[in-house]
Amino acid sequence: MSNRTVRVNELVQRELSDILRQRYQSESVAITITEVRVAPDLRDARVFVAVVGDEETADKKLRWLRTKAADIRAELSRRIILKYLPKFEYVLDHSAIRGARLLRMIDELGPPAAKGENE
Repeated sequence: MSNRTVRVNELVQRELSDILRQRYQSESVAITITEVRVAPDLRDARVFVAVVGDEETADKKLRWLRTKAADIRAELSRRIILKYLPKFEYVLDHSAIRGARLLRMIDELGPPAAKGENE
């Protein structure tokens, strides 16, 4: 990935988060933009979203976000000047859930044995 693409990813992520916090404060309180991956040609982008709550809440928030996608994209076009503003695909980010499950599994294993205990 080029340095420019990385900078565009970070800029879009920061601005999307800011738009959600300013314009949709009450609805977006449980939503976090975890990552944005813009295609090298800047035509398409994937926005990874983490939602606090159960699976039903996550689906509901993701549907709400998709209904607001056109308004969010219009506001983003006023804030960022790019040759092409990407079309966004909002995707639920499951990495936090997987990480929490992994930590739970590690905790269930118990503390590591001290040196000399198993000898």
